[in-house]
Amino acid sequence: MASNRLARTNDDIQFVLSQLLRNIKDPRIAGKMISVTRVETTGDLHYAKVWLSVLDLDDEKEFKKGLKSAAGWLRKELGSSMSLRYTPELVFEIDHSIEYGAHINQVLESLHISQTTEEGSDADEQH
Repeated sequence: MASNRLARTNDDIQFVLSQLLRNIKDPRIAGKMISVTRVETTGDLHYAKVWLSVLDLDDEKEFKKGLKSAAGWLRKELGSSMSLRYTPELVFEIDHSIEYGAHINQVLESLHISQTTEEGSDADEQH
C-alpha cells in the first residue's frame, strides 16, 4: 500500500514540476522544451530525483546550474501546491533516452533495407 502512495506522490510531483518549469525566468532554462520524464522519491520524502528530457540542449553544465539556482523556488512552489508532510529536496538528472532513441531511429532509417528484395529472395528459395 505504501508503494502505491509513493507512486501517486511521484506522479503528482511530476505533474506539478512540469507546470512550474514553464514559469522559470532564468535564461539558462527559459525557452527550452523541457519534459519531466520520471520522478523517484525516497520513502521518507526527503529527496526526489527528477529526470528531465530537454530538446536541443546546447550546454548541459549551464542548464544544470540554472536548475540548481531555481531549485529553492521550485521546492517552495511544490510545497505550497501539494499537501505533503515534508517537501522533498529536488535532485535533477538529464534523461538522454529520447535523444538515444532518435539516434537509433536515424541509424535504422539510414540502412535502407528494401522489403521487395527480401520477398523476392524468399520466393526464389521456395521453387
